[in-house]
Amino acid sequence: MWTPTEEEKYGVVICSFRGSVPQGLVLEIGETVQILEKCEGWYRGVSTKKPNVKGLFPANYIHLKKAIVSNRGQYETVVPLEDSIVTEVTATLQEWASLWKQLYVKHKVDLFYKLRHVMNELIDLRRQLLSGHLTQDQVREVKRHITVRLDWGNEHLGLDLVPRKDFEVVDSDQISVSDLYKMHLSSRQSVQQSTSQVDTMRPRHGETCRMPVPHHFFFSLKSFTYNTIGEDSDVFFSLYDMREGKQISERFLVRLNKNGGPRNPEKIERMCALFTDLSSKDMKRDLYIVAHVIRIGRMLLNDSKKGPAHLHYRRPYGCAVLSILDVLQSLTELKEEKDFVLKVYTCNNESEWTQIHENIIRKSSTKYSAPSASHGLIISLQLFRGDMEQIRRENPMIFNRGLAITRKLGFPDVIMPGDIRNDLYLTLEKGDFERGGKSVQKNIEVTMYVLYADGEILKDCISLGSGEPNRSSYHSFVLYHSNSPRWGEIIKLPIPIDRFRGSHLRFEFRHCSTKDKGEKKLFGFSFSPLMRDDGTTLSDDIHELYVYKCDENSTFNNHALYLGLPCCKEDYNGCPNIPSSLIFQRSTKESFFISTQLSSTKLTQNVDLLALLKWKAFPDRIMDILGRLRHVSGEEIVKFLQDILDTLFVILDDNTEKYGLLVFQSLVFIINLLRDIKYFHFRPVMDTYIQKHFAGALAYKELIRCLKWYMDCSAELIRQDHIQEAMRALEYLFKFIVQSRILYSRATCGMEEEQFRSSIQELFQSIRFVLSLDSRNSETLLFTQAALLNSFPTIFDELLQMFTVQEVAEFVRGTLGSMPSTVHIGQSMDVVKLQSIARTVDSRLFSFSESRRILLPVVLHHIHLHLRQQKELLICSGILGSIFSIVKTSSLEADVMEEVEMMVESLLDVLLQTLLTIMSKSHAQEAVRGQRCPQCTAEITGEYVSCLLSLLRQMCDTHYQHLLDNFQSKDELKEFLLKIFCVFRNLMKMSVFPRDWMVMRLLTSNIIVTTVQYLSSALHKNFTETDFDFKVWNSYFSLAVLFINQPSLQLEIITSAKRKKILDKYGDMRVMMAYELFSMWQNLGEHKIHFIPGMIGPFLGVTLVPQPEVRNIMIPIFHDMMDWEQRKNGNFKQVESELIDKLDSMVSEGKGDESYRELFSLLTQLFGPYPSLLEKVEQETWRETGISFVTSVTRLMERLLDYRDCMKGEETENKKVGCTVNLMNFYKSEINKEEMYIRYIHKLCDMHLQAENYTEAAFTLLLYCELLQWEDRPLREFLHYPSQTEWQRKEGLCRKIIHYFNKGKSWEFGIPLCRELACQYESLYDYQSLSWIRKMEASYYDNIIEQQRLEPEFFRVGFYGRKFPFFLRNKEYVCRGHDYERLEAFQQRMLSEFPQAVAMQHPNHPDDAILQCDAQYLQIYAVTPIPDYVDVLQMDRVPDRVKSFYRVNNVRKFRYDRPFHKGPKDKDNEFKSLWIERTTLTLTHSLPGISRWFEVERRELVEVSPLENAIQVVENKNQELRALISQYQHKQVHGNINLLSMCLNGVIDAAVNGGIARYQEAFFDKDYITKHPGDAEKISQLKELMQEQVHVLGVGLAVHEKFVHPEMRPLHKKLIDQFQMMRASLYHEFPCLDKLSPACSGTSTPRGNVLASHSPMSPENIKMSHRHSPMNLMGTGRHSSSSLSSHASSEAGNMMMMGDNSMGETPEDLYHHMQLAYHNPRYQGSVTNVSVLSSSQASPSSSSLSSTHSAPSQMITSAPSSTRGSPSLPDKYRHAREMMLLLPTHRDRPSSAMYPAAILENGQPANFQRALFQQVVGACKPCSDPNLSMAEKGHYSLHFDAFHHPLGDTPPALPARTLRKSPLHPIPASPTSPQSGLDGSNSTLSGSASSGVSSLSESNFGHSSEAPPRTDTMDSMPSQAWNGDEDLEPPYLPVHYSLSESAVLDSIKSQPCRSHSAPGCVIPQDPMDPPALPPKPYHPRLPALEHDEGVLLREEAERPRGLHRKASLPPGSAKEEQARMAWEHGRGEQ
Repeated sequence: MWTPTEEEKYGVVICSFRGSVPQGLVLEIGETVQILEKCEGWYRGVSTKKPNVKGLFPANYIHLKKAIVSNRGQYETVVPLEDSIVTEVTATLQEWASLWKQLYVKHKVDLFYKLRHVMNELIDLRRQLLSGHLTQDQVREVKRHITVRLDWGNEHLGLDLVPRKDFEVVDSDQISVSDLYKMHLSSRQSVQQSTSQVDTMRPRHGETCRMPVPHHFFFSLKSFTYNTIGEDSDVFFSLYDMREGKQISERFLVRLNKNGGPRNPEKIERMCALFTDLSSKDMKRDLYIVAHVIRIGRMLLNDSKKGPAHLHYRRPYGCAVLSILDVLQSLTELKEEKDFVLKVYTCNNESEWTQIHENIIRKSSTKYSAPSASHGLIISLQLFRGDMEQIRRENPMIFNRGLAITRKLGFPDVIMPGDIRNDLYLTLEKGDFERGGKSVQKNIEVTMYVLYADGEILKDCISLGSGEPNRSSYHSFVLYHSNSPRWGEIIKLPIPIDRFRGSHLRFEFRHCSTKDKGEKKLFGFSFSPLMRDDGTTLSDDIHELYVYKCDENSTFNNHALYLGLPCCKEDYNGCPNIPSSLIFQRSTKESFFISTQLSSTKLTQNVDLLALLKWKAFPDRIMDILGRLRHVSGEEIVKFLQDILDTLFVILDDNTEKYGLLVFQSLVFIINLLRDIKYFHFRPVMDTYIQKHFAGALAYKELIRCLKWYMDCSAELIRQDHIQEAMRALEYLFKFIVQSRILYSRATCGMEEEQFRSSIQELFQSIRFVLSLDSRNSETLLFTQAALLNSFPTIFDELLQMFTVQEVAEFVRGTLGSMPSTVHIGQSMDVVKLQSIARTVDSRLFSFSESRRILLPVVLHHIHLHLRQQKELLICSGILGSIFSIVKTSSLEADVMEEVEMMVESLLDVLLQTLLTIMSKSHAQEAVRGQRCPQCTAEITGEYVSCLLSLLRQMCDTHYQHLLDNFQSKDELKEFLLKIFCVFRNLMKMSVFPRDWMVMRLLTSNIIVTTVQYLSSALHKNFTETDFDFKVWNSYFSLAVLFINQPSLQLEIITSAKRKKILDKYGDMRVMMAYELFSMWQNLGEHKIHFIPGMIGPFLGVTLVPQPEVRNIMIPIFHDMMDWEQRKNGNFKQVESELIDKLDSMVSEGKGDESYRELFSLLTQLFGPYPSLLEKVEQETWRETGISFVTSVTRLMERLLDYRDCMKGEETENKKVGCTVNLMNFYKSEINKEEMYIRYIHKLCDMHLQAENYTEAAFTLLLYCELLQWEDRPLREFLHYPSQTEWQRKEGLCRKIIHYFNKGKSWEFGIPLCRELACQYESLYDYQSLSWIRKMEASYYDNIIEQQRLEPEFFRVGFYGRKFPFFLRNKEYVCRGHDYERLEAFQQRMLSEFPQAVAMQHPNHPDDAILQCDAQYLQIYAVTPIPDYVDVLQMDRVPDRVKSFYRVNNVRKFRYDRPFHKGPKDKDNEFKSLWIERTTLTLTHSLPGISRWFEVERRELVEVSPLENAIQVVENKNQELRALISQYQHKQVHGNINLLSMCLNGVIDAAVNGGIARYQEAFFDKDYITKHPGDAEKISQLKELMQEQVHVLGVGLAVHEKFVHPEMRPLHKKLIDQFQMMRASLYHEFPCLDKLSPACSGTSTPRGNVLASHSPMSPENIKMSHRHSPMNLMGTGRHSSSSLSSHASSEAGNMMMMGDNSMGETPEDLYHHMQLAYHNPRYQGSVTNVSVLSSSQASPSSSSLSSTHSAPSQMITSAPSSTRGSPSLPDKYRHAREMMLLLPTHRDRPSSAMYPAAILENGQPANFQRALFQQVVGACKPCSDPNLSMAEKGHYSLHFDAFHHPLGDTPPALPARTLRKSPLHPIPASPTSPQSGLDGSNSTLSGSASSGVSSLSESNFGHSSEAPPRTDTMDSMPSQAWNGDEDLEPPYLPVHYSLSESAVLDSIKSQPCRSHSAPGCVIPQDPMDPPALPPKPYHPRLPALEHDEGVLLREEAERPRGLHRKASLPPGSAKEEQARMAWEHGRGEQ
């Protein structure tokens, strides 16, 4: 049966449980559980991780822990009963675990490893705490280590700071806010200290001064590596001050054997010492560790004869030093032992032994030498700080190693009371001795004994150094052959105090012989008593002792024999009559010097002190003795403190009247001496004396009398030093007074109580009198008052022993009240007064509620005065903090309510005012100087904020009620409310508390929300209806909004554990404040209209909080606003406008960061179904406008979200521009917000400028310019524009736009603006500006003609999937590429912009699955532009650079082709089923525009049949051949003709090897003709084209014959042979061909014959007609050998393979185009575009007329972009992809058309290729990289004049074909622009999708989808050139040529034709003049070209025509025919 548990409530899982039983609870090892019930070995309960899931688990899997259970039962809570710091460590480690792993992910590896180390340390420390085996001191130390590490980790992980007290986490509910603030500050400091690894001792609470921290050096000798001595040695270590030239510590002695090890084996690893009691001052001295090595052995080390082996002497050997200053820094940082090596040097001269260490330090190298370079002393050092007990506690292992305590000579800075010392330090200085008749000097050894008065030698009273036991005698070291030895050896004499008096020292002098016997002969002695006759010890000085002669036979058994003799000069003066017959005679020429230093707490060397202690012996000198006490040193006084005090009070009792004042002064002197920091620790000795040893029962009377007398005299005396000293001694004087009175009362049973009380009353009156004096004019009185105020609070505890709390409080109140106000005292006195008050508040007296009731008013009065005048704010805040701390501690007492009421009345208002002043000063001074004054620091602000919050927290309903009732008027209440709301707002805006002070911030928020709840009722009650006050209400709403938006309250972004903790303690304070806000909004009533639209933005900010309840509360407010404005104005335009503005500004203010993302995105729900503002709107009368408004804002939000995401800085330019354009258009078109629209125009412009897209920037700025008119209407200041007229702003904009167009090389766009500005300047007669703008316009024309411009590629991009931003999602765009950017580069750019996207490998439109998936798919391929300015492109004399611009600018339509097979595929001839799918895309705007890409608005799809495709391929090839031949025919210089060779070879070779024969097989087959009767006309058209091709090839071969290089003759011969084969293959189809080309009839025809064969042909016979249509002109100029090439073409070597393209169009404008189509072949040898295939599948459409391997590997293909846009090609053509490897990189080439292949296959050297290329290029002037230097361009670019053809040079004619279908155009030159027109986009498609057609494909995609094939027929024209009897009847579809025409034409007049070139019926006419400039490019519609002739031709072209027409040509055609005949005649002449 399940029973509730009683004890088993909490446990830890010690084994994981899988929960395999029914209702089993899955548990992991380490989890904690709360146990509810138990049953037969099973528990039922919950895991603390998932407290809502209950289940069963085995009891033996749980380790039970003790716990505290509260609220037993269903809702009981269980807290484990364990050390709180253990709980904290556990929780912290769990929190750190996840963050620790994230550090590794974020590559913060350094912190990752540091944190791991700290976590392991914490686990170990936690284990130690849990073990329960530590002492209290150890527990405290472990906790200290834990807190340091916890705080360090929290700091580095950005977690919250934990406030602590004594290592425990404090509960904010149990302490005042002021205390909490101070704890946060101290925790912050401790964290910083632990981070910087500085271990400083904190001052103890209540100490007025910090104790100096002693330093200690731990020293350890690791080894002495000198084994060269071979004898035992003593090594002495000591600390030496080089600056003072003296030793400052005792010596540490290490005794070593001859091997360098310790003489005592037990000392191994124990040769260590602690040099103690070094002060901070000592650490700054020039200290050295000095080691002196004394060897023990022979007299001379290297001479075995000098002395017998059994006699050992102490002999000096060497010395080593180490500078402490040099190593101190490393020792301080390390906090552990560090090793050092000390090199030992020997002395060159023994007489200088005492200075050897100084010589080494000074580096006087001549006086010492190093016996060996590789040996020395290895020591280790470690620095400790703190008192000795602390060091002993923290480092027990060190003290267990037999540590030798090596003290400082003399007393330390602080003399501890229990430190009993009685050490006499004696230094053997020197001696001067006679030679004694010897020839050599003596080897003198001194032996010293300490003897007692009875002659007994005192045992163990001599210490050579710490670390070794004491001894009874001392033997000095021996200096060899020195009669004046200097030893300088310090010996410590620790003589017992009871044996000191009467003892003396005896020094015996012996000469150590080095003879065989090695005798030590005694020759003299000296002695010295330790104490003088007057009882004082030997003074600290150098003493010269007499030397008395003696010998070995002399006996010292009777010491009285020599003790009666004088020991020194002073002693001799004391006893002048000494008999000469004594046994010992003084040697007058000899002397011996010693020095002594006494460090004793029991013996004195001071005569005055001895006189005081023995005052009864000198009764007549008492006055003098008391006066001389001041001259006794402090050390002597504290040593004999108790004796001195006893003596003083005995003297006082002996004669009070006579000695009273002197004893009082002596007592004051001693008391003040103990205030010195050096003797501060003797205060407990004084306290102990007063409590236990003081016996002066009558002393209080005299002490009170003297004290009062001093007080009363203070007003009169000028010198008040003694009075000030008495004031400073007030504390101990009162202790003596009180203790004396207690003794007296005890002795007399309380007699004279009243007299005592009255004397104290009188004393306090004197104190008040002193304080009330005006001290402004008397500095001495000021110091007296300051001394009194400083000491005054110290007497409270003494008075409490004799008086009640109320009585003492009255004394204090009277005293504090007697002080003058702040107005009447100086600033220094102000500080002292406040410090006195602060100490009063901190005193025990103030902790009593009875005394607080008396003292609080006077304290608050002084504080109030100071705060009003803004004086001493820091001290005042400290006082207030202490008061609030006491009040909080006493909050359960009944009197606290009254005290809080008192504080509210006195402080609340002044606190608010002070805070406002501090905050405003702080803000202002930070803004001006960037630094704060001391009174405006964050510390002061924090102090006062905590004080205010403490006060508000203590206030309850009653206090608030009294506060509000006490306001006299509503104005006062209003002022108060405004102040407190303002302070609260500043609190949240200024972030007074750092971000990681979460406890402080949450408590602050809780106090604020509580206060606001109290004050809101007063606001509603007093300031609504008629008394409505907008300012107060607005302040309230602003506060509420700020409060809800506080970062510290956003619980969603913190961990769940922390969130639960906060919610349990405070709840969600945002919801509380939101309810308050909503309630107050509802209370406004009709006054709501005052806050529309002002509060829309703030309230909108509240709705951004991701808290559903807050949003639910806020939604009705928006509805209210709309409703109220609808009522007032009949619409809610203001609400709408403001809402949109604020939404936008919130993004602009940077609120779109990552942490705000969720808050922002949730706002979309605000206008959705939930919380359903839409539903509320639907119920209203203004339903339609409301719904429209909500929808608009929703759409705006989508765009703002995208914009916010893109503006983070990491996104790419395209995304940012797209977002901005999207948002800009929304503001313009959907909600008509002009100002926002203009703002985003400028943002977009700035983006373009940053990306150097100057053309786009100009178009963007143009949007704003077009909004302005040429008027003088004044405009306000806006953005960066000043206040100016509309005219001025528009002018400035125009100039800026023109400048940007210039930088973007879009001069055509800038010219209309130049004209517009010129018109304005002209109307104003501003000729200066007019001149400037006209010059600008002229320079633009020059630039258009002279400067090269790159033609961009265009790419179609589809964005599919829901993961794309809203403005891109499931849409397709066309993008204008960057300079030199090809398809691969573009695709890489797009994929880098969208790293999550996947490139689609097919061109098909994606299905719904892809459109709706949560992913990103990119579909990219190149497209070909279809220009709008066809008229310009068709005009004869328009320069090609002008045409080049219009081919790729202002383009809105683009196309791309995709080949596919329809029906069964013929393996032998796939052209039968090869169709083309042509897609035309129409954009929303023309490119270029405000963006580099625009969305596709419309797409159209048409299919091109295989036959039409074949027609287009052959048509384009013919056009290309004609153009190329025309260029070479007009060449004046015999240059390289490789390009012509390559082209001819490609066509002829392809034809021979199955090129056009494939078309014959496919379409001339009888079966095909039978099955496709409708294609008869097209088949006929194809036949005509093939016939034309043969004729063109014939003329081409003739030209080739003329220019071919002798080395290329074999190729020419091969071409002739193959041409014959080609004609033969076509002969069966076209029998007439046999007659047409006599030039090519034989392979061996000599050149003359070839030319002659043309001569009989008349101009009439050689008219060659070819098809023409409007698009023909646009399609010309792509040279490709691909369609007619074969494998044999590889012989062409380094030839480039060109591409072409043509487009089909209706022939209405046929004649008009003919008129415009005359081309003067000035550009000779120009090279067209080269395109690269990236597709892995070559298009089958490329196979037209070609074999599959026709392209040699070194040829570069140039498929048109239409083919490059064709997505898929069969596998058999994948070899074409390799062509891209031949291209140079983008930046290495001016254009893709200008470089020949880089790979050599035919063995030709690279320079030959370069020469070949230059010849191919010839005199053309192609587009080159503007970044290239002029030197690089030189051989490409020629002056424009170089292209003028010489007058009168008529070209030969070309054999013509029938003109029946259309007049023949001259073959145009190849294009000079490498990126031209529709097929100029030299791009490639990415991935595996086909980028276009391989080198085999050509203009098979030329048919325009917009021009369906015409079925009407055209009149044919007769021609005798082909066959006089034969007419080709069927009409055919005109095929358009590429746009890339290269001819830059002058007028016809510059190229007159010879008369015989034209038929007689043709009259040459001047062509119509082209328009001066096209209309404005950016106008939405362009007017038609206005010229009569054009209209006439269009009209004529539109008329239906008969099949047969006369041979005469229309006017336009006459000129055309003339030009054509001239062209052909030129060939005929050749």
